[in-house]
Amino acid sequence: MNRDDFPILDGTLIYFDNGATTLKPREMVKATDDYYLKYTANAHRGDYDNSLKVDIAYETTREKVRKFIHAGKMSEIIFTCGTTDSLNLMVFGYFRQILKKGDEVLLTKSEHASNILPWFELEDELGIVVKYIDLDDDYKVTLDALKKVVTEKTKVISIAHITNVVGDIRPIKEITKYAHERGIYVACDGSQSVAHMPVDVRELDVDFFAFSAHKMCGPTGIGVLYGKEKYLNNMKPVRYGGGMNASFLPDGTRVYDDIPTLFEAGTQNIAGVIGFGATLDYLNKIGMENIQKYERELRSYAIKKLREVPGMILYNEKSESGIITFNMKDIFAQDLAIYLNKYHICVRAGNHCAKILKDELKIKNTCRMSLYFYNTKEEIDRMVEVLKNPNIKREII
Repeated sequence: MNRDDFPILDGTLIYFDNGATTLKPREMVKATDDYYLKYTANAHRGDYDNSLKVDIAYETTREKVRKFIHAGKMSEIIFTCGTTDSLNLMVFGYFRQILKKGDEVLLTKSEHASNILPWFELEDELGIVVKYIDLDDDYKVTLDALKKVVTEKTKVISIAHITNVVGDIRPIKEITKYAHERGIYVACDGSQSVAHMPVDVRELDVDFFAFSAHKMCGPTGIGVLYGKEKYLNNMKPVRYGGGMNASFLPDGTRVYDDIPTLFEAGTQNIAGVIGFGATLDYLNKIGMENIQKYERELRSYAIKKLREVPGMILYNEKSESGIITFNMKDIFAQDLAIYLNKYHICVRAGNHCAKILKDELKIKNTCRMSLYFYNTKEEIDRMVEVLKNPNIKREII
């Protein structure tokens, strides 16, 4: 699908590392270039034509994000540097203010570092208790497993919509319903879901939702934190400076702006925001339902073909997303990735920033192929052909 929109695919490259970052279409690059070359100015700072044009483009992207995830208000969309920045703002800007010693936060061992380490810091600082929801035999989260660890002290459930190694799609809507009936917040890392399937934050009813533009054909250095307005109004900034205040005086008196400007101090990645707006237009033209359907077909085909490879170990056959995690018997994951690179095939190897998932998988390092709409069955066939090479171990050595 739409491969001609990605100049990097004009050659021999086979790119299966979309979980780390996606390739960039011409439309996004053009929008970014136009800003830099035709109307560069700061946002929300000037009273001249170019500056006003930037203001309109910047806030138009905010509205596009709102529509893309079906948020209720533009004020609920905060631009950040990425998912990591979004989750840190949420943890230290909001939950640091309301949690106290003994309060429990539920995670899973398959979460990304960005959704674990901030909570560890808060555990040290406030004395909260981090607990884990057990995963089933397919490394998935179920509502029943969640219910077993919820107590009267549980205050927050913070989990990914789709995890970046297992690739399981969590039942967020059901989890949120159960949690809210008990007064528990639900925060969702959407970095692996929002690019691959339709997302409606109001239908999911999550309290916070974080994601990055670069994982959805957008620029690097731009992310979003969605939060329900009632919570954002009680969240504190973690960065202070120009652009987020109305006034301040020598005696320390200051008046800060309302949301979302309150959380966007300093000069933002304006080109990134504008490029992200073009990206959202691009994805909407393709259709998120079409992307999801195609990826499912591609995943099913990939699983079928990978099963044919001698020595293949698949860790998440029953997951629903385009993430496939694997190893080959007696071959170290990084060595396998380097071998595939000889044939211009890009996969990720390592722990994928999910360093405690090894407790569940019983292995530290794996290879991961992550699919997107510009991948093809022919590319999968080529990778399988290379993996079936009878001399693979000799070539790796």
